[in-house]
Amino acid sequence: MSSIILFTGGARSGKSRCAERYATRLSEHVVYLATATADDDEMRLRIEHHRRRRPSTWRTVEATAHLATVLAELPAGTVVLLDCLSLLVSNLLLANESDPEPAIEREITDLLAVVARRDLTLIAVTNEVGMGIVPAYPLGRQYRDLLGLANQRVAAVAAEVYLVVCGIPVELRALEAAWNRTEL
Repeated sequence: MSSIILFTGGARSGKSRCAERYATRLSEHVVYLATATADDDEMRLRIEHHRRRRPSTWRTVEATAHLATVLAELPAGTVVLLDCLSLLVSNLLLANESDPEPAIEREITDLLAVVARRDLTLIAVTNEVGMGIVPAYPLGRQYRDLLGLANQRVAAVAAEVYLVVCGIPVELRALEAAWNRTEL
Protein backbone atom coordinates (compact mmCIF):
# COMPACT_ATOMS: atom_id res chain seq x y z
CA MET A 1 0.00 0.00 0.00
CA SER A 2 1.45 3.37 -1.00
CA SER A 3 2.10 6.05 1.56
CA ILE A 4 3.28 9.66 1.53
CA ILE A 5 4.99 11.31 4.47
CA LEU A 6 5.80 15.03 4.23
CA PHE A 7 8.42 16.92 6.22
CA THR A 8 8.26 20.71 6.04
CA GLY A 9 9.96 23.54 7.86
CA GLY A 10 12.16 26.56 7.41
CA ALA A 11 15.74 26.68 6.20
CA ARG A 12 18.09 24.76 8.48
CA SER A 13 15.19 23.51 10.60
CA GLY A 14 16.45 19.92 10.51
CA LYS A 15 13.74 18.61 8.18
CA SER A 16 16.11 16.63 5.94
CA ARG A 17 17.80 14.98 8.91
CA CYS A 18 14.40 14.07 10.42
CA ALA A 19 13.23 12.64 7.08
CA GLU A 20 16.44 10.60 6.84
CA ARG A 21 15.92 9.19 10.35
CA TYR A 22 12.31 8.34 9.46
CA ALA A 23 13.40 6.58 6.25
CA THR A 24 16.02 4.56 8.14
CA ARG A 25 13.26 3.23 10.40
CA LEU A 26 11.40 1.89 7.34
CA SER A 27 14.16 0.32 5.27
CA GLU A 28 17.86 -0.26 5.07
CA HIS A 29 17.65 0.27 1.30
CA VAL A 30 16.25 3.69 0.48
CA VAL A 31 16.26 5.45 -2.87
CA TYR A 32 17.33 9.04 -2.26
CA LEU A 33 15.84 11.24 -4.99
CA ALA A 34 17.91 14.44 -5.13
CA THR A 35 16.60 17.48 -6.99
CA ALA A 36 19.48 19.90 -6.28
CA THR A 37 22.03 20.99 -8.85
CA ALA A 38 25.58 21.92 -7.89
CA ASP A 39 25.69 25.29 -9.65
CA ASP A 40 28.15 26.92 -7.23
CA ASP A 41 30.71 26.03 -4.54
CA GLU A 42 28.32 26.57 -1.65
CA MET A 43 25.72 24.25 -3.16
CA ARG A 44 28.38 21.65 -3.94
CA LEU A 45 29.35 21.67 -0.25
CA ARG A 46 25.71 21.29 0.83
CA ILE A 47 25.22 18.35 -1.51
CA GLU A 48 28.43 16.69 -0.31
CA HIS A 49 27.35 17.16 3.33
CA HIS A 50 24.03 15.43 2.57
CA ARG A 51 25.82 12.60 0.72
CA ARG A 52 28.16 11.91 3.63
CA ARG A 53 25.21 11.64 6.01
CA ARG A 54 23.44 8.95 4.02
CA PRO A 55 23.97 5.25 4.74
CA SER A 56 26.05 3.39 2.16
CA THR A 57 23.09 1.06 1.48
CA TRP A 58 21.06 3.95 0.06
CA ARG A 59 20.96 4.55 -3.69
CA THR A 60 21.04 8.16 -4.91
CA VAL A 61 19.20 9.22 -8.05
CA GLU A 62 19.63 12.79 -9.24
CA ALA A 63 16.72 14.31 -11.15
CA THR A 64 15.73 17.95 -11.52
CA ALA A 65 12.31 17.20 -13.08
CA HIS A 66 10.17 14.36 -14.46
CA LEU A 67 10.37 12.48 -11.17
CA ALA A 68 7.44 10.25 -12.09
CA THR A 69 9.60 8.66 -14.79
CA VAL A 70 12.24 7.77 -12.20
CA LEU A 71 9.66 6.47 -9.72
CA ALA A 72 7.90 4.37 -12.36
CA GLU A 73 11.05 2.26 -12.73
CA LEU A 74 11.30 1.38 -9.03
CA PRO A 75 10.02 -1.92 -7.66
CA ALA A 76 6.77 -1.87 -5.69
CA GLY A 77 7.35 -1.32 -1.99
CA THR A 78 10.43 0.88 -2.42
CA VAL A 79 11.03 3.59 0.17
CA VAL A 80 11.92 6.85 -1.57
CA LEU A 81 13.22 10.00 0.10
CA LEU A 82 12.62 13.05 -2.11
CA ASP A 83 14.86 15.93 -1.06
CA CYS A 84 13.44 18.27 -1.96
CA LEU A 85 10.13 19.40 -3.36
CA SER A 86 11.21 23.03 -2.94
CA LEU A 87 14.06 22.68 -5.42
CA LEU A 88 11.86 20.70 -7.79
CA VAL A 89 9.40 23.61 -7.92
CA SER A 90 12.30 26.06 -8.32
CA ASN A 91 13.76 23.98 -11.18
CA LEU A 92 10.40 23.94 -12.97
CA LEU A 93 9.76 27.64 -12.37
CA LEU A 94 13.11 28.62 -13.84
CA ALA A 95 12.73 26.24 -16.80
CA ASN A 96 9.24 27.57 -17.57
CA GLU A 97 9.38 31.21 -16.43
CA SER A 98 6.81 32.46 -18.91
CA ASP A 99 4.14 30.02 -17.67
CA PRO A 100 5.38 27.71 -14.88
CA GLU A 101 2.09 26.74 -13.26
CA PRO A 102 1.04 24.05 -15.80
CA ALA A 103 4.48 22.38 -15.63
CA ILE A 104 4.45 22.32 -11.83
CA GLU A 105 0.84 21.12 -11.72
CA ARG A 106 1.63 18.31 -14.18
CA GLU A 107 4.79 17.31 -12.27
CA ILE A 108 2.94 17.05 -8.94
CA THR A 109 -0.01 15.22 -10.51
CA ASP A 110 2.29 12.70 -12.22
CA LEU A 111 4.38 12.25 -9.07
CA LEU A 112 1.37 11.52 -6.86
CA ALA A 113 -0.17 9.19 -9.44
CA VAL A 114 2.92 7.04 -9.85
CA VAL A 115 3.41 6.76 -6.07
CA ALA A 116 -0.13 5.43 -5.74
CA ARG A 117 0.18 3.13 -8.76
CA ARG A 118 3.59 1.68 -7.87
CA ASP A 119 2.86 1.09 -4.18
CA LEU A 120 5.79 3.23 -3.04
CA THR A 121 6.49 4.94 0.26
CA LEU A 122 7.42 8.52 -0.56
CA ILE A 123 9.02 10.63 2.14
CA ALA A 124 9.12 14.18 0.78
CA VAL A 125 11.03 17.14 2.19
CA THR A 126 9.94 20.69 1.43
CA ASN A 127 10.43 24.22 2.67
CA GLU A 128 7.69 26.18 4.36
CA VAL A 129 8.13 29.54 2.65
CA GLY A 130 4.80 31.17 3.46
CA MET A 131 5.61 32.18 7.03
CA GLY A 132 8.34 34.71 6.31
CA ILE A 133 8.55 38.11 4.73
CA VAL A 134 6.81 38.72 1.42
CA PRO A 135 9.56 38.49 -1.23
CA ALA A 136 10.52 41.85 -2.74
CA TYR A 137 10.59 40.59 -6.32
CA PRO A 138 7.81 39.16 -8.52
CA LEU A 139 9.72 35.91 -9.22
CA GLY A 140 10.18 35.34 -5.47
CA ARG A 141 6.49 35.92 -4.80
CA GLN A 142 5.56 33.60 -7.66
CA TYR A 143 7.88 30.91 -6.26
CA ARG A 144 6.41 31.27 -2.77
CA ASP A 145 2.88 30.93 -4.13
CA LEU A 146 3.63 27.97 -6.43
CA LEU A 147 5.53 26.09 -3.73
CA GLY A 148 2.74 26.77 -1.24
CA LEU A 149 0.21 25.26 -3.64
CA ALA A 150 2.44 22.24 -4.38
CA ASN A 151 2.96 21.69 -0.64
CA GLN A 152 -0.81 21.78 -0.07
CA ARG A 153 -1.41 19.19 -2.79
CA VAL A 154 1.14 16.78 -1.38
CA ALA A 155 0.04 17.37 2.22
CA ALA A 156 -3.60 16.74 1.27
CA VAL A 157 -2.80 13.13 0.33
CA ALA A 158 -0.02 12.51 2.85
CA ALA A 159 -0.72 10.06 5.65
CA GLU A 160 1.66 11.97 7.91
CA VAL A 161 2.80 15.59 7.81
CA TYR A 162 5.56 16.88 10.07
CA LEU A 163 6.51 20.49 10.72
CA VAL A 164 10.15 20.57 11.82
CA VAL A 165 11.25 23.42 14.06
CA CYS A 166 14.71 23.50 15.69
CA GLY A 167 15.22 19.85 14.72
CA ILE A 168 11.99 18.75 16.42
CA PRO A 169 9.30 17.18 14.22
CA VAL A 170 5.71 17.97 15.20
CA GLU A 171 3.06 15.75 13.66
CA LEU A 172 0.47 18.07 12.12
CA ARG A 173 -2.15 15.43 11.27
CA ALA A 174 -2.45 14.66 15.00
CA LEU A 175 -3.12 18.35 15.66
CA GLU A 176 -5.40 18.90 12.68
CA ALA A 177 -8.90 20.20 13.39
CA ALA A 178 -11.46 17.39 13.17
CA TRP A 179 -13.73 19.41 10.89
CA ASN A 180 -10.92 19.71 8.33
CA ARG A 181 -10.20 15.96 8.22
CA THR A 182 -13.72 15.21 7.01
CA GLU A 183 -13.24 17.46 3.97
CA LEU A 184 -10.12 15.68 2.65
